[in-house]
Amino acid sequence: MPDEMSPAMTAGDDLTTRVLRIIAETQRKDPSQVTIDSSFEELGIDSMDGVNIIFALENEFNINVPDEEVKNIRSVRDMVEGVRKLVVGADPGSDSAPAAS
Repeated sequence: MPDEMSPAMTAGDDLTTRVLRIIAETQRKDPSQVTIDSSFEELGIDSMDGVNIIFALENEFNINVPDEEVKNIRSVRDMVEGVRKLVVGADPGSDSAPAAS
């Protein structure tokens, strides 16, 4: 049921899609291989790959991912949820969150 899904898959499917696309592009993987439930281990993503993905996400979303947050990211879902927090915190009117009226 939709109300049981995590926030990563509800309020911002566009954000999720963009993060998945960036991970696939930076890792030269078929986008169908990268899902919200993929772990970095399953995708063969090591720490250097993770740094490259973070840089690409920072550029795409115009955010700055704090080093202490990077250490906690171990899956695609962690990355999507972390980006969402930063995007919503930086720009509440962005396409990842409904603008207040």
